[in-house]
Amino acid sequence: MEQQPTLITLLSDFGNSDEYVGVMKGIIAQINASTRVIDINHRIPPQNIAAGRFCLMNAYPYFPPGTVHVAVVDPGVGGKRRAIAVELTSGFLVAPDNGLLSGVLSRYDAITAVELTNHKYWHTSTPSSTFHGRDIFAPVAAHLANGVGIQELGTIINPATLMRLELVECTYQSDSIFGCIQYIDHFGNLVTNIPGSSLVDKNWYVQLGDWKISNYKTYADGRIGEAIALIGSHNWVEIAVNSGNAQLQLQMKVGSEITVQW
Repeated sequence: MEQQPTLITLLSDFGNSDEYVGVMKGIIAQINASTRVIDINHRIPPQNIAAGRFCLMNAYPYFPPGTVHVAVVDPGVGGKRRAIAVELTSGFLVAPDNGLLSGVLSRYDAITAVELTNHKYWHTSTPSSTFHGRDIFAPVAAHLANGVGIQELGTIINPATLMRLELVECTYQSDSIFGCIQYIDHFGNLVTNIPGSSLVDKNWYVQLGDWKISNYKTYADGRIGEAIALIGSHNWVEIAVNSGNAQLQLQMKVGSEITVQW
């Protein structure tokens, strides 16, 4: 029986009002029209590498082994940043080397990394300086999905040299954890970088400036308009407002520091 082509996912800040996402899918279909493509998210805020990092990191575990993940949030397109592909035990990543992959790579070890220098696997040997998603990343992903070895795509590089997006590291004390906001979702919920697994069997709360925010199990447990803390489906401590927008109400942003205490 003929083996089915590997699944490809797409994540970008391209939005849904232009042709960019459709063009990338067209390039993939030119190489193999039967390749399945799943959209993770194309509404990453423009140039927001941190948001792309978070969404890719949290989506990655839910796809089958061998999936090729293409992520394009690329404010440095056409500049000196590298175009890369990375092989993990459970799949592949194709993206600009700008920290976008650092969330996944904080959880999964890279086996092989390459800089995408082999024009044979590009859409054109003279790519646009503004649309590497079309000319480099989409065709490379399609060739990977068709079984081309990652070593054929370019120059082997040391995975330790890949760019990392630095967040405030969690600091653990006997009765508290210091962390930061790492992502703000569509609802205005503030997702921290403090793992829920650190708070098992603790009666904890979030201290956010002058606000003491109690923890609940669900969004609806607090009063309407009340700021609440809970463990989100992604297993990070999250701050929300029941039937409201925590970002607007609390005036927080990515990188804002928070404390969890018990």
